[in-house]
Amino acid sequence: MDAFFVSVELRRRPELRGQPVVVGGTGNRGVVAAASYEARRYGVHSALPSAVARRRCPHAVFLSGDHALYAEVSGQVQEIFGRYTPLIEPLSLDEAFLDVSGAIRLFGEGVQIAQRIRDDVSNELELTCSVGVAPNKFLAKMASVEAKPRARPEGVEPGPGVVEIRPGEELAFLHPLPVRRLWGVGPKTHEKLDRLGIRTIGDLAELPERTLIGTLGQASGHHLLALAQGLDARPVEVDREAKSIGHEETYPHDLYELDDLDRELVRLSDAVAGRLRAHTLAARTITLKVRFAGFRTVTRSVTLPAGVDTGPELVAATKPLLHALDVSPGVRLLGVSASNFGSRNEQLDLFSAPADDSEGAHRSDVQRSAAAIDEIRERFGSTAIGPASSIGTRGLRVVRKGAQQWGPDQRPDGPGDA
Repeated sequence: MDAFFVSVELRRRPELRGQPVVVGGTGNRGVVAAASYEARRYGVHSALPSAVARRRCPHAVFLSGDHALYAEVSGQVQEIFGRYTPLIEPLSLDEAFLDVSGAIRLFGEGVQIAQRIRDDVSNELELTCSVGVAPNKFLAKMASVEAKPRARPEGVEPGPGVVEIRPGEELAFLHPLPVRRLWGVGPKTHEKLDRLGIRTIGDLAELPERTLIGTLGQASGHHLLALAQGLDARPVEVDREAKSIGHEETYPHDLYELDDLDRELVRLSDAVAGRLRAHTLAARTITLKVRFAGFRTVTRSVTLPAGVDTGPELVAATKPLLHALDVSPGVRLLGVSASNFGSRNEQLDLFSAPADDSEGAHRSDVQRSAAAIDEIRERFGSTAIGPASSIGTRGLRVVRKGAQQWGPDQRPDGPGDA
């Protein structure tokens, strides 16, 4: 999708079309989630700190993100994809791989299918997308970038919309491109390659394998050489299981008191637990993430004997990890995540006490309470019930998926309000 979050916002704010528009965290600690192509002319791009974006483009319109709306529209886009193939691998809300090899006899060649999808998205959703067509996932992604509009200092150039890399044309397309375009070439890797005189993907392809492995290591060296030759054997994965579920928040002001952090821990744990139960998952490994005022980040994990899926259980696991840290420098970000999914049921040995002892009864009460909370939220909405410690001046401060991923906005209401 082209500037997806901004494009969705412009559907309900058409008067902003043609102006520099930025979506993301609007506070001083926020980051840019998406920028219109008009804003990109001034060097504004995703992941840029919002404060820097304001300096680069003072006349830009800054809008808070609406993750729920973007997820809804993303579902509508996915529905259009599903008309042409069931083999869809979403990468994010605004990007996906489609394997259309089985649909060619029905809908035409890949380029024809790409154009039909673009037409459907434009006519039904008033949005635009750019499509890359190629023999494998890596090349399709590279081609989709070439299909996009270009933000130049002098103006915005429309892109072709669809770019195809046909079999046999892979190297002619790849080798002139800058080496930083390869997946896996971050700033540190790019610096190492630059010292070797590697500027383009073609330069990398000509490098002896032994030299590259000696510089980057076995796995990375093999990976980059394969990509430089246009090779990518990965299939489109339709059902990609979640490896972890978590929430984290960046706060408008640093938190110094354990009481404040404990309240945030309860909010985050309650939200993570709700998502676990919604996916009928239980997690054995619980991870706490803390970023301090000086941007030092630490993570601490605990692996439990059995899977858990309730807020109190997650708090019980993470609270000792938090209290073992020195929070006096001030906490900028706090996060809780769950992984190592397994069964909720504990495996008892031959001599285990029956489940009607006090500990077992307590666990049963916690699970019954969680089920009741889920039922209330399903019927009356996410703000109908929550931890008492999460009530602020504007009511219950609910953690919403994706709502705070771009940093806090300029409307603080307690430590964790975005």
